[in-house]
Amino acid sequence: MRPLLSFLLLLAFLTSCTNKTDITPAVKDQALISYVNPFIGTGGHGHTYPGATMPFGMMQLSPDTRLEGWDGCSGYHYSDSYIYGFSHTHLSGTGVSDYGDVLLMPTTEVVFNNGADGNKGYRAHFSHENESASPGYYRVHLDTTDIDVELTVTPRSGMHKYSFASAENQVIILDLEHRDQLMGHQINVLSDQEISGYRNSKAWATDQRLFYHIKFSRPFKKNTGSSEKDPTKMAFEFDNPDNEPIYVSVGISAVDTEGAGKNLQAEIGDKSFAQIKEEAEKKWESQLEKIVIESQDTDYKVNFYTSLYHTMLAPNLYQDVDGRYRGMDLNVHQTSDFDYYTVFSLWDTFRATHPLYTIIEQERTNDFINTFISKYEEGGIMPIWDLAANYTHCMIGYHAVPVIADAYLKGITDYDTEKAFQAMKHSATRDKLGLKAYKDLGYIPVEEESESVSKTLEYAYDDWTIAQMAKAMGKTGDYENFMQRAQFYKNVFDPQTKFMRGRIRNTWFKPFDPYEVNFNYTEANSWQYSFYVPQDINGFMELLGGKAGLEAQLDALFNADNETSGANQADITGLIGQYAHGNEPSHHMAYLYNFVNKPHKTQERVRQILTELYTNAPDGISGNEDCGQMSAWYVLSSLGFYSVTPASNQYIIGAPLFNKATINLENGKTFTIEAVNVSDQNKYIASVSLNGKKLKRTYLYHNEVVDGGALVFEMTDTPSEWGTKEGQEPVTEIKEHQIVAAPYIEKGDIAFKGDTEVVIGNIDPEAEMFFRLNDDEYKKYEGPITLSDASVLHTYAQKDGVKSAEIETEFFKIDPNISITLESEYANRYNGGGDNALIDGIKGTLGFKTGTWQGYHNRDVIATVDLGSEKDVNQISTGFLKDQRSWIFYPTGVEYYISSDGKSFRPVGKVKMNEPTPSDEVEIEKVSVSLDAEKARYVKVIAKKLGVLPEWHLGYSYDGRSWIFIDEIVIN
Repeated sequence: MRPLLSFLLLLAFLTSCTNKTDITPAVKDQALISYVNPFIGTGGHGHTYPGATMPFGMMQLSPDTRLEGWDGCSGYHYSDSYIYGFSHTHLSGTGVSDYGDVLLMPTTEVVFNNGADGNKGYRAHFSHENESASPGYYRVHLDTTDIDVELTVTPRSGMHKYSFASAENQVIILDLEHRDQLMGHQINVLSDQEISGYRNSKAWATDQRLFYHIKFSRPFKKNTGSSEKDPTKMAFEFDNPDNEPIYVSVGISAVDTEGAGKNLQAEIGDKSFAQIKEEAEKKWESQLEKIVIESQDTDYKVNFYTSLYHTMLAPNLYQDVDGRYRGMDLNVHQTSDFDYYTVFSLWDTFRATHPLYTIIEQERTNDFINTFISKYEEGGIMPIWDLAANYTHCMIGYHAVPVIADAYLKGITDYDTEKAFQAMKHSATRDKLGLKAYKDLGYIPVEEESESVSKTLEYAYDDWTIAQMAKAMGKTGDYENFMQRAQFYKNVFDPQTKFMRGRIRNTWFKPFDPYEVNFNYTEANSWQYSFYVPQDINGFMELLGGKAGLEAQLDALFNADNETSGANQADITGLIGQYAHGNEPSHHMAYLYNFVNKPHKTQERVRQILTELYTNAPDGISGNEDCGQMSAWYVLSSLGFYSVTPASNQYIIGAPLFNKATINLENGKTFTIEAVNVSDQNKYIASVSLNGKKLKRTYLYHNEVVDGGALVFEMTDTPSEWGTKEGQEPVTEIKEHQIVAAPYIEKGDIAFKGDTEVVIGNIDPEAEMFFRLNDDEYKKYEGPITLSDASVLHTYAQKDGVKSAEIETEFFKIDPNISITLESEYANRYNGGGDNALIDGIKGTLGFKTGTWQGYHNRDVIATVDLGSEKDVNQISTGFLKDQRSWIFYPTGVEYYISSDGKSFRPVGKVKMNEPTPSDEVEIEKVSVSLDAEKARYVKVIAKKLGVLPEWHLGYSYDGRSWIFIDEIVIN
């Protein structure tokens, strides 16, 4: 008995060891930087750059091959064959073309033209065969001048190495005009080896300030400016009889030239090019070692480490070595308590990039949040998309909020948490960007604010994260308020179509096409936004009819036609049906199958996206890289999980791509993920164990990752029963503080002739609805209401003592004798309310996306109004909108005609409009002609198109054509 007992005890001991984390961590087989291909994303629409930078560094020293255009946003595109020079700041994967500061270009003669006009210039031809890049280093041969260029960097400084073919004719051009509009500049020649100055520029960010200090390794014999006084370009000529490489060291600062000089001295000083390059490579290797993977597929490794690299290119350090930085008030501040950053593409990165940072960049996450708080104190509000100490007012939501809440709820709290919460509430309680209507009505009406559906949905999610942090901090009033606001998504859900739709004057925007890209959504259509309820997936599921309803809608999404209608939106790429992986609103959708106990469908779609939409090629990213978000999706998903709902502390399990991966955490622990038998065929999960125990749920908690341990997947070639049983699925739902959705007009014309029958609807069939007309008393709604006159209808819904917002809807009576015939076709997304929009009495407002204007693209507007009988006509007037940034111009002229029979028209007035000039002002102009009581039944208006955009307009380079926005035709 004793030997048997000993054996059983030994077996129990061995089993208990196995049940913990008896798995060896993943090991690298060679330097991880060798797997990074910085050219991934430089082709297609990836908008990345291949040059040298440090992790989250201030300087991005990279070649510039393109001066303008959407695919030139990073300054480089793989399809180009000329390099204009090497500038020191670049954006990674964005849709805007800022930066490209302080261009340097080695050449062989003094010439200040860059050559873009086809004339002689300093640009040089190059080929990719003579170009290479790796983390912290870039090299290229310039064919035109036979010069070799190498670049490397420190966080705030960089070094150029120029190797000329001949000892003669060695010239370096400095160009401060390059790229963004130059607002101010200075070139100070300090000695025959040092210069300094600044560049103040304007683009998307309207007041960018960059200071520089440049040091040459040998004296220049001559410097020549592009003009005698205050040159914007300068040429430096060198004597170099031994033809040694010329090294150019550059320090930059947003504070002043002194700061640029300090940065240069502190980080480069007397170091050699080789030393700087080696230090950069060591730092990058250390960064990439945060996650070590094992895979037999080299392309998978390259895609992974390039993605991880891309997640570390932004945000960017924005602080000098002495702690000084330029704040959002554009004044200089100083701190040694944390590192201050800029370039927060938060609409993109709150989804996966920042959740990834809560695992592998916890200390830096504290710095990011301290930066948010400082920006709030300096500028009055937390940034939405900040760039170079500028509020760009770009994109939607207030997504600094979920970044803070997600970190706080994960225990990352090295900042003033009370001040952070104050800043979060402040962002959510302004009256701008549709928030006033959102707070008052529970949704944003189309006529109040553009992209109203997307904003309503994203505000609701952001509000939920505020509620979660409020609950954790014991702030019960705030918790209740923001949990109610988190349910406002219900007010834009149309139960008939099962889509999220715009509400215009309390009716559903129509005609409705879920494929149509229009002004109700942000860079998307209804397909791509109708699943965005990450805070209440189960509540959304119930609106669709339960799990079967959500599954059917997801199937329809992925199997839909992969074409969109409406506006041409370049960001909608990487389509699988109407799932658009190239743009962020779709990124969580493949994981929603877990919520309906169909994890194998998540596994199929995630594997498809990982292997088909990410490749080891210049166009290997299916859309704009967006400061790390596209890459963070790949990093997390390839490990086997994703952050569907940041601030929930849950990661939804997909399917791992690699044999083994180990996350090396900042707390010294490791989390190892092993996928046994994983292969192209074995993409399904048979079972999962966490620290030796069977995991029978399809999600992980954050603490299970950062506490260290082992997650083991058993993979198979067919779908299994894992995760399919009730209770094994993730649940994200709002149970407390339920709201009642606001009623909407289900049937009835806002502008009508004769009578209109009004039907009031609600997403909850159990809710009671009440209404009143004009100044009458409220009464219970029992059925359709018939309106014969212009009226104001007030409605609300109520259930279990909870009342919805009161909604006011104004109905307009159109003279039944008047009609209109349109000979031109308007764009549906700018229909203004339909065929009667120009005579319905509802006039357009300053916002072109508010649904009140009728828009015509590249065509004359020809409209004929029938007055019903012959009348005395004294005046004809028409309203037009001008918003040149959006390609909307006044017509070149407006012609007016009258007729008694509708066949023979005679001219009664012609108004010639002024030639368009550059302007960012949005204006409305009323164009009119006066008549002397002339008899007419028919009035024809012809507004003549501008057509081709002016040469000075940004759209000219795209061969753009103008829009005419018209409303209303008034005849007195």
